[in-house]
Amino acid sequence: MYQHLLLPTDGSPLSDAALERGLALARELGAKVTILTVVEPFYMFTASEEHLGETREQYEKFAREAARGILQSAKERAAELGLDAKVKLVGSEHPDQAIIDAVDEHGCDLVAMASHGRRGVNALLLGSVTQRVLAHSTVPVLVFRQPA
Repeated sequence: MYQHLLLPTDGSPLSDAALERGLALARELGAKVTILTVVEPFYMFTASEEHLGETREQYEKFAREAARGILQSAKERAAELGLDAKVKLVGSEHPDQAIIDAVDEHGCDLVAMASHGRRGVNALLLGSVTQRVLAHSTVPVLVFRQPA
């Protein structure tokens, strides 16, 4: 069966629920786990370069601290379940590609992640990281949907 799960998380309640289910699956399978979070770059339109630099720097610091907290909590939860999870923080403007790259980098054979289940115009306008991972992943992707 599956021997190494990649569990991407963004720290949202839906993502936390998927992480919990992914950790439980890994425990049942006796699989290794890599937990990934992706920090996207700061985007802002401004007429003043001096304000942008300071704002970007503050964002980067806050976003990385928050991501480290997400990963630390996830690692602790994995340990409670008897799993020795590796954690990875990546900066990328394309979270879907970062997830796909992590599969190869860590030798994962299953991605287990959440989906917000957007449909119609919302899916078209907002896009879906999960949908892009499904379309381009070279390994199976298990999608945990939001409960009804």
